Amino acid sequence: MKIVVDVNHPAHVHFFKNMIKQLSDKGHEILLTASEKDISIKLLEGYGFPFIKLGSYGTSLLSKAINLPLLDWRMYQAVKGFNPDLFLGAGSIRAAHVSKLLNKPCIIFEDTEHSREQHLLYTPFVDYIFTPSSFKRRLGKKQFFYDGFHELAYLHPNSFTPNIEVLKEIGLSDQETFSIVRFISWSASHDIGQHGIRNKSELVKTLERYGRVFMVAEGKDDPAWENYRLQVSPEKLHHLLYYASLYLGEGGTTAAEAAVLGTYAIHVSTTAKHCGIFTELQKYGLLDFFDDEVEALPKALEVLKSPNLKIKCRQKRNRLIKDKLDMTMFQVWLVENFPESIKIISDYPECLDMFKGGEIK
Repeated sequence: MKIVVDVNHPAHVHFFKNMIKQLSDKGHEILLTASEKDISIKLLEGYGFPFIKLGSYGTSLLSKAINLPLLDWRMYQAVKGFNPDLFLGAGSIRAAHVSKLLNKPCIIFEDTEHSREQHLLYTPFVDYIFTPSSFKRRLGKKQFFYDGFHELAYLHPNSFTPNIEVLKEIGLSDQETFSIVRFISWSASHDIGQHGIRNKSELVKTLERYGRVFMVAEGKDDPAWENYRLQVSPEKLHHLLYYASLYLGEGGTTAAEAAVLGTYAIHVSTTAKHCGIFTELQKYGLLDFFDDEVEALPKALEVLKSPNLKIKCRQKRNRLIKDKLDMTMFQVWLVENFPESIKIISDYPECLDMFKGGEIK
């Protein structure tokens, strides 16, 4: 089978990477297209994936409007000679558009409820939309639900084993308390009118009383944060999240990643309350979300002071893993058996339970 996989965000690289490797090993042909967003290109290069770079949408609404048809056209030119059997994307507008132009089927995975403008731009053109069961929006007859999270495509214990050696790269041992904070650029179209942490300096200084603080931030480097910046390659962040005592930040994907790894996460964003994934992770006792840091800090300090914090979170993670799908197994099965897999899911949605469970290593 010939498959086009499109990525437009660092999280999409992680989401598809194990599926790409497994399908490629089985003889399927993969054509990977990518636009520039934060560290997405660095990640693709770091993993050694061959890909076609399409450019950037930019950060302003005007640039996005101008570049949307341009990147559609670039993707069309890049894949038309490949003659694909199937398009895959995560909230990918251009994958939906180009697949329709080529009269090929397209599957979109979506987990962001407040990306309403993206939904409007791709829903009419896509064939199938897969969302977590916690997803709060209804997108019509094309929508299918699965009991899992995108993050379990690359952080499920069947796919991810933490490497304690990464701690040594930043001068830590596995006995030390440390927090990871993340600030985002708020340049995505669905971020307009939203906010997160306003007083970053006060937040970092408060957390620093309870251990070292490391920062991950989008956008240009700020010299004021140089002493806090993580000095490891991007693909190693998940190992550090696994061993961290706390994650606190504006990045929703990173919050979910920390939670499914068994590290308590606090997501600070006015968008969080609209997303079912955070409500679901909150039920497991692995995450909380707040509109600003004034509300978030007391919870962060409570977490950092909690005895046996990591042991408790690991136990909660174990319950979560048993309840949710191994997303890589599901993705590979869905693609290899397409289009029959769609009919099976339509007739017997409970069949997806065969992808649940896992053993914590």
